[in-house]
Amino acid sequence: MLRFIGITYQNEIETHATFNPTHLSRYKWFWADFNEPTDEEINHLTDTFHFHPLAIEDCVQRLQRPKLDYYDDHTFYVTHIVREAEDEMVKEELNFFIGERFVVTFHHMPAKEVTQVWERLLTQTNVEKWDTFYVFYQILDKIVDNYFPLLYKIEDELDKIEDNTQNKSMNQLMTELFDTRYKLLNLRHTVNPMRDLLYRMLNSHHLSGIRERREYFSDIYDHLLKLSEMVMSNREVTADIRDSYLSLNSHQTNNVMKVLTIITSIFAPLTFIAGIYGMNFENMPELTWEYGYFLILGTMGAMGVVMFLWFKRKGWFK
Repeated sequence: MLRFIGITYQNEIETHATFNPTHLSRYKWFWADFNEPTDEEINHLTDTFHFHPLAIEDCVQRLQRPKLDYYDDHTFYVTHIVREAEDEMVKEELNFFIGERFVVTFHHMPAKEVTQVWERLLTQTNVEKWDTFYVFYQILDKIVDNYFPLLYKIEDELDKIEDNTQNKSMNQLMTELFDTRYKLLNLRHTVNPMRDLLYRMLNSHHLSGIRERREYFSDIYDHLLKLSEMVMSNREVTADIRDSYLSLNSHQTNNVMKVLTIITSIFAPLTFIAGIYGMNFENMPELTWEYGYFLILGTMGAMGVVMFLWFKRKGWFK
């Protein structure tokens, strides 16, 4: 679907236009939104706007890394929207062509950030303060703001894993922990390139529209810095929880092995005595003792008690 908003030189809003250079020249600036475009609508990028073939290729062949490319009369941006679908993070690409008189947005999936700014612009009674870069700022700000709820949800999941109020098994906790760590990795692969993109935009000498609104785009950059730090700190938390669980599991295993070793140590001499008196030789001593059986049992019991007390005194049960 191809949508259009045109701002005339009288600061009036129009939403219907014929996509030809003569008609578009009537507007002070305009916004064309390619929302899930068809192949015929995609052809407007070449036939009507004459964008560079490499930029059009980046739009069609997704998923590109967030980036910035300079061209003669416009700048091309690739940004990422992150959604959560069925407990998984899904990345969506949102592309911008920004010029002094036009902003073109291109996305293969519906983008609520674009829709929110679109509806806000349509309800404006005074559009003098709006221009192409202000539209760009509004959408970019909403994209970055929508990263925070995803990260906050991940932090809540980490708290649940750490507290383990539901008494889940170690295997379940480790599975959830590695799933959460994978989500943080995916989010980092979006936040860090977006942060680098904003840094490049703020330090570019070619983007006068961004320099005029530097404080606005700097605010987005600050949010991305905060997000990047939060992602890194949460990944460290996942590593600490993982190491704690592994250490606890190793400690429990060592305790089990220690108990089994003590039991084996106690029964080893008893087994030795039982093995000696279980041999079937005819001329073995003590076989004719009247109380030999009870004496040997008593000796074995006493040895077991003495060894148990000795191990306890040595601190093996601590």
